[in-house]
Amino acid sequence: MELNGGRRVLLVPWAGGDMWLLRRCNTPEMTDQLGGPESEEQLVSRHRRYCEPAAGRMYRIVLDGDDGDGETVGSIGYWEHEWQGATVWETGWAVLPEYQGRGLAVSAARALIGVVREAGGHPTLHAFPKVDHSASNGVCRKAGFTLRGQADFEYPKGNPIRSNDWYVDLRAGLSG
Repeated sequence: MELNGGRRVLLVPWAGGDMWLLRRCNTPEMTDQLGGPESEEQLVSRHRRYCEPAAGRMYRIVLDGDDGDGETVGSIGYWEHEWQGATVWETGWAVLPEYQGRGLAVSAARALIGVVREAGGHPTLHAFPKVDHSASNGVCRKAGFTLRGQADFEYPKGNPIRSNDWYVDLRAGLSG
């Protein structure tokens, strides 16, 4: 996905050396909408899941330029989620504070929609940001998700929250 100045957002599959990014995002500021920072044990477990996904995939969001030099600016991914009696794809993202407000999450979400559409498996991709998380709700709107309405959700497990249910119909625009 092309950005201003010839720089592109690339989705680079999560790898063993990416634990630093989980630690970097594990701050009160970055996790205030997600139940707060995780323990080291939880981070190690999450990293293991990201490296060996059963269904779906995690990516580093990399801002790349013409010179091939890339800066990691965050993460995004998709995974299976049981929702309203069906299995759907769910997505979530995190952009490091110094890169927020530049449209990078929107570009990454648009790129991810293409990746998930190509991967197949389920007809919809959902995002469930808290209703009062204006930045993530804005990403959903600008990236082309459709708002289905509000829903009760749990994140982390055991922590009830009120979320918006945004979705993309992955079959839309496909011929065949």
